[in-house]
Amino acid sequence: MHVTIEQAETAIAAARAKAVELGTQMCIAVVDSGGNLKAFHRMDDAWVGSIDIAQKKAKTSVFFGMMTGQIGQLSQPGGPLYGIEHSNDGLITFPGGIPIVDADGVMSGAIGVSGSTVENDHTVAEAGAKAIGQTELPAHPWRT
Repeated sequence: MHVTIEQAETAIAAARAKAVELGTQMCIAVVDSGGNLKAFHRMDDAWVGSIDIAQKKAKTSVFFGMMTGQIGQLSQPGGPLYGIEHSNDGLITFPGGIPIVDADGVMSGAIGVSGSTVENDHTVAEAGAKAIGQTELPAHPWRT
């Protein structure tokens, strides 16, 4: 099951509200379980460069079924995923991308946020993801 447009809009609204609360301007992307853009919102004055980063964070998260910050920890020099950011036409391996998991434990999509510190990006993405589902996949095997 893919994230619906209604869910994507709900996630974006929750993420945007958290960004406003934090006093920052964000780009917020929601992708379906195939990594295809479902919905996008660029707040006024959000960086142009954050458009691409938000989308890539969401794509990275859904492609590998984990938060982008976790992938970043695994992709440091000497790590098991070192260099992964060069795959799939470019990935982002720092915080701000979070899977969206439905009530059945299936990853239905992901959210990616960019525009502030990585801590704020993660907090805003988490607010969006939790507005429509869970953020942790169950133990394997899982399917998208």
